[in-house]
Amino acid sequence: MAEIIDGRAVADEVVQTVKRLTSELVNAKAITPGLAVVIVGEDPASQVYVSSKSRKAKECGFHSVQHTLPAETSEEQLVAIVRDLNADPAIHGILVQLPLPAHIDAGRIIQTIAPEKDVDGFHYINVGKLGTGELDTAFVPCTPAGSMLLIERVRGKDLSGLNAVVVGRSNIVGKPMANLLLAANCTVTIAHSRTKDLPALARTADILVAAVGRPEMIKGDWVKPGATVIDVGINRVPAPEKGEGKSWLVGDVAFAEAEKAAGAITPVPGGVGPMTIALLMANTLVSAYRAAGLKRPTF
Repeated sequence: MAEIIDGRAVADEVVQTVKRLTSELVNAKAITPGLAVVIVGEDPASQVYVSSKSRKAKECGFHSVQHTLPAETSEEQLVAIVRDLNADPAIHGILVQLPLPAHIDAGRIIQTIAPEKDVDGFHYINVGKLGTGELDTAFVPCTPAGSMLLIERVRGKDLSGLNAVVVGRSNIVGKPMANLLLAANCTVTIAHSRTKDLPALARTADILVAAVGRPEMIKGDWVKPGATVIDVGINRVPAPEKGEGKSWLVGDVAFAEAEKAAGAITPVPGGVGPMTIALLMANTLVSAYRAAGLKRPTF
């Protein structure tokens, strides 16, 4: 049976490191990392995510700011808030929770965030740095960055000679994940809905990353024996056996099947999910270190 990669434990290690380095930064430079989270509207899932991010920031010892705006907030009003945060020296990271209401151009808002405070890693400048291998100065999106830490725990930092297949080509996970694996010297293939014979391609992967948003799409016989499987998917599926209206949380990988073939695998929940918020904290701390003229810390 595969090694179960404990994302909660690794995320806790990252957060503990962030807490320690935050305390050192405050003591040495009198600088407290500042994270501003902006949410527009009342989407229930977004409310949960924002609350958890704000709580974790306070736990890390950050200066935590939350702007909760009504759904009718105009695009220009949101742009003005982001620009004010850009100019605020007490804020080192800015996160605008997606999705935004339909009348607001999310792309414009993301590109309004100052690249040096773009701790989500979505600004074109950070995307470009990642794509050209400038990892020391780029902010990498939190989910692929966290996934990469989990891979390194199993395989080490140098992945030379390994084949990696990323199933999913989103700007948030698939593409940045592929760039991180390339930077670690993997041979990388990005697969997607139009890939021919996806099961056969997946079976070539020493590292298989699933980020397609389809419940249990990746079956056990798609997994190369001994492969490292990173399941980014979070899907709710009906669970009538638990009662009316109840559901299970499952990934993009059929875990029970894949576990029998894989060398190591992330569970859902408890795998990649906890890493996302942990890396958001890490990115915010990195921004504060840069603002203080200090060398980027490692995690």
